[in-house]
Amino acid sequence: MKTLVRLIRYALHYKTQLLIALLMLAVAVGTELAGPLVAKRLIDVHITGVEKPWYRTAGNAGSGYDVEYGGATYKREDHFAEGEARGAEARVLQVERHYYFVPGAIAFDGERSETPDGKLRIVRGERQAVYEAQKLSAADMYAFFRPELGGLIRLCWAYFGLLVVSAAFSYGQRYVLQAASNRIIRNMRSDVFGQMNRLPVRYFDNLPAGKVVSRITNDTETLRELYVTVLANFFTGTIYMTGIFVALFLLDSRLAAICLFIIPILALWIYVYGKKAKSYNRTIRSAVGEINGVINESIQGMQVVKAFRAEKRMEAEFEAINSKLFTFRNKLLSLNSWTGYNLVGVIRNIALVAVIWFFGAEALSGPEAVVTLGVLYAFVDYLNRLFNPIVNIVNQLPNLETALVSAERVFVLLDEAGEDVSDRTMKRFAGNVRFEDVSFAYKDDEYVLRNISFEAKQGQTVALVGHTGSGKSSILNLLFRFYDPSGGRITIDGTDIRELPRQTMRRHMGIVLQDPFLFTGTIASNVSLDDPAITRERIEKALVDVGADKLLRHLPKGIDEPVIEKGSTLSAGQRQLVSFARALAFDPAILILDEATSNIDTETEALIQNALEVVKQGRTTFVIAHRLSTIKSADLILVLDRGVIVERGNHDELMRRRGKYYQMVQIQQGELAPTVAR
Repeated sequence: MKTLVRLIRYALHYKTQLLIALLMLAVAVGTELAGPLVAKRLIDVHITGVEKPWYRTAGNAGSGYDVEYGGATYKREDHFAEGEARGAEARVLQVERHYYFVPGAIAFDGERSETPDGKLRIVRGERQAVYEAQKLSAADMYAFFRPELGGLIRLCWAYFGLLVVSAAFSYGQRYVLQAASNRIIRNMRSDVFGQMNRLPVRYFDNLPAGKVVSRITNDTETLRELYVTVLANFFTGTIYMTGIFVALFLLDSRLAAICLFIIPILALWIYVYGKKAKSYNRTIRSAVGEINGVINESIQGMQVVKAFRAEKRMEAEFEAINSKLFTFRNKLLSLNSWTGYNLVGVIRNIALVAVIWFFGAEALSGPEAVVTLGVLYAFVDYLNRLFNPIVNIVNQLPNLETALVSAERVFVLLDEAGEDVSDRTMKRFAGNVRFEDVSFAYKDDEYVLRNISFEAKQGQTVALVGHTGSGKSSILNLLFRFYDPSGGRITIDGTDIRELPRQTMRRHMGIVLQDPFLFTGTIASNVSLDDPAITRERIEKALVDVGADKLLRHLPKGIDEPVIEKGSTLSAGQRQLVSFARALAFDPAILILDEATSNIDTETEALIQNALEVVKQGRTTFVIAHRLSTIKSADLILVLDRGVIVERGNHDELMRRRGKYYQMVQIQQGELAPTVAR
């Protein structure tokens, strides 16, 4: 219920359009449902009305309702003016396919037949009456029907006009409703994507990218179907059924009351179906997310999959999830089959049996209670129309439950605690960084950093070295506030970074990762990230500073060369240089290099080393490097082991100590065999 309330809140942002759509829908339904009433009048007044009593008149031929027959002039009872004199009564009655003129009144009506001598016999139960009658020719019948032709044509035009109005308003309400629905989903997708940017990095550690993509695309698209199709059918069906029941009560309140049994059955049906289908749909939506995750992982790691001949294993993993999805879709299909159109047919047949029973009983209870043919036609027409919205509602129940489950998944993401993206600005850092007894754990009690303390002053270069898993990247993750410390604090220029909005703080920080990520666009757009504050001249200067112009000049379009997803058309060195240029273009006060030169060849590394000596002037730089030769000029080198700083100092100091750092240098220079830690 909470999910439905939240969906309604989203819809209320466009309540004006929705109200307009509902008003147009009401007009469309009203004009469409007026059709059977028009047909009823057309049948009862202008077609079967010929059997109403006729009376002789004085012969006012100018009235348009007079009919001359057998030397006399007749007019039907409903065409007499108030107070107008009436002569002898006569009747025009149908027997099978022929009509007979009876020059007098009849005592009762019943089963009609022609006697051998050409008279008209009427039988009702044990009563029988025989009347003199003349069989009417086609010309005579036309004369009796001719006064009704004008009314027939007017009603036909009215019926056609109602259909046109109904079609126009139906189109209008559908257009307005779907336009509003598309706007609702646009807002929801924007909210979900915005929420994704608000979430901390920690949230994505245990959630596959495919599942996040599934919620933003698949689940919101399912919700679009909810607003566009499901709710449209429910609204339309509700108004349609309400209008039909109103019309049924206008026709015959007793029979309409009998048909009210449909409403509780439909409500119970929706409730029971929803309870069962929801569990199936939750499993189905979860499986769809898992499939997206497997596909995304397979595409991202396609080279590894093929290199290690893991295709069969990936196929088996995919097939397991796919089979699970197939099983639960079949269960849902079986449920839909049991509670689908067949059940509607049963209810329809029960309603029709009630109609037959009612009209049959009435026909035997007395001629005064027999309904007209027009009422019977209109009632059966309305009854058939009543089941069209029921069928539409029933057909949309699977989509409704699927959408509600998708909405739950979307709202779970939206309800995650996040941090609003800040537009606040602050002056550029001086760049004094201090770690004070910092500890950190990605999971409870599994600390990867313990009691880390050091200080980096403005313009200094701090290098972090150590074995894999020693905590080097974790320190920089904390500095960049991808995570917050579990204990201790980190300050920049004396201010605890937890007191600063993440986006505001990062405005003056730059980072280059070991595996650079390039976005679809051009080399220039990847350097500037489409920030209007970064001019083309600034982009070109950043590329020159890192030496990228020498490696990229051979590209046909230079810095306007198109870049596809992840920059797969560029070499690892080229991607890394673009990533360097991106960091420098933003002119950071603090520059972080996370093993940024590990994927670069010796020649390119020399270019970058020369460039860094220039660009790090006035900036506090943090470097993680496996190639210890690249950090010899660092002002401070921190040696980490299992999350603890075991040595600190510059290159010369640490070499004189002949400790862990010394051993690492010797190993890299090939002068000492590596030892296995015990």
